[in-house]
Amino acid sequence: MTASLKSTRTQSAELPSQDSLVLDQAGLLPLPSVPSRAPLHLVEAEGQLQVHTAPYRGSFSTVFSQAVRAAGLGSRVLIAQFLKGGVQQGPAGCVNLCGGLAWLRPDVEACLSEAGLEQARPAVAEVWHTCRHHLMQGDLDQLVLDEPGLAVALGYLDEQELIDALEQRPGSMDVIITGPAIPASVMSMADQVTELRRGF
Repeated sequence: MTASLKSTRTQSAELPSQDSLVLDQAGLLPLPSVPSRAPLHLVEAEGQLQVHTAPYRGSFSTVFSQAVRAAGLGSRVLIAQFLKGGVQQGPAGCVNLCGGLAWLRPDVEACLSEAGLEQARPAVAEVWHTCRHHLMQGDLDQLVLDEPGLAVALGYLDEQELIDALEQRPGSMDVIITGPAIPASVMSMADQVTELRRGF
């Protein structure tokens, strides 16, 4: 039973209940009823498609540091570098950091900077297959795709496959695309475009 210690009294038109009789004898008033409110509706988080581009390679350390910070705060993050090779990398050798960040590179021994390297094609395809899987499943908070545009330009990645997967991405996932040579079709989809014009 809740009561107010106010000394003023009001008369009720209704018959007194047992509780109100007890309050009356003690010289207390019942608390006024609280009006009911509509229940709160939680708004689902909305992810963005962001593009960070520059005319040169290797200019996006700030994007990577933000991804590491997000993972350190509990987000599920994947950084996928399409053209930066690593020995014994690929999906089986993915590096895991901060408990929530996976760093994926193709299983090739060098950075790719030219077209037509047939031994690199399946390694890049494995990276793309993993990224596409996460885009379809929606099991990440943030996905960083490094140099997919250049991978398209060099013939290692199909532009239409990239567009189709981005169009089907879950609305709650942040997708950040970095690198030079971003296709116009991807630029037109972006919620935010950041262009670095010089590196110094």
